[in-house]
Amino acid sequence: MSPILLSIPAFIIGVVLLWKGSDILVEGTSKTALQLGVSSLVISVVIVGFGTSAPEFAISVGAAIQKNSDISLGNIVGSCIANLLLVLGIASIIRPIKIHKKIVNREMLIVFGTTVTFLVSSYFGLLDDYRWFGGLIFLVFFVIFVIFFVNCAKNERNIQKKIDDNITKKHIVFIIFGIIAVVAGAWILIESSVIVAEFLGIPTFIIALSLVAVGTSVPELVVSSMASYRNESDIAIGNVLGSNVFNILLILGVSALFIPLKATLYLDHLLILLLITVLMFPILYSSEKISRFEGAIMIIFYFGYIWYIFFFHW
Repeated sequence: MSPILLSIPAFIIGVVLLWKGSDILVEGTSKTALQLGVSSLVISVVIVGFGTSAPEFAISVGAAIQKNSDISLGNIVGSCIANLLLVLGIASIIRPIKIHKKIVNREMLIVFGTTVTFLVSSYFGLLDDYRWFGGLIFLVFFVIFVIFFVNCAKNERNIQKKIDDNITKKHIVFIIFGIIAVVAGAWILIESSVIVAEFLGIPTFIIALSLVAVGTSVPELVVSSMASYRNESDIAIGNVLGSNVFNILLILGVSALFIPLKATLYLDHLLILLLITVLMFPILYSSEKISRFEGAIMIIFYFGYIWYIFFFHW
């Protein structure tokens, strides 16, 4: 049987794993947070954000090891853009996402600072000629980020009832199995999609920015959409913001240790990512939620970006 024919059932299996895995993951996250007295936002930014970034890590670091900078860098840039516009856009259409001011004053500022660091470092060649130095800086910032949120979890802990260790362990198992199912589903979905793209003759750079990036963002999309449907707004947005920070600081930091990422060649895409990040501030400040209308605008912007990729880079 040809790879194209095999990719169709593989695609279906990937979708099923993503759907069920995300359902388990959202339930495990929200109930673990409730049981431990820690905000689901903090858990989503750190644990779920890390879990849903696993496909990006595997794809980008694997591509760096194979000396393929186009996929390594393009996947991360495209994934971060897809997270902010496509994932949050779709999730807010399913159900308007409630916004707490803490998200704007803390999480969004961290995402903004991370994105600025990405652009400035790329401009000065810290991911190319001085990649060892730049990669280590990114990893140091990543460690600081994790330590900061671990401290946030401790400070925000507010136990209202006695913790049942057995119940907590069960929900943690839910999180672990949910992440495994989501990552496995994403991998299957990516592989089947790339087979189709290569069959159609789409260039590697375009595949990385669009198809592979969307594919590796599918876990974020499914988890945030499911969280939005279940009215878990903190998980819906925390997952996306945490994922972007993990993508840039951890994944690019590790990738830069293996290969020059040629980031100076793609400063236009990094500038677009920064502008999109800045665009999120008025959306988040304008009201206490991301409305369906704003979500639709975000999706339109995303497809405008895809149009730009295909008509100006192919």
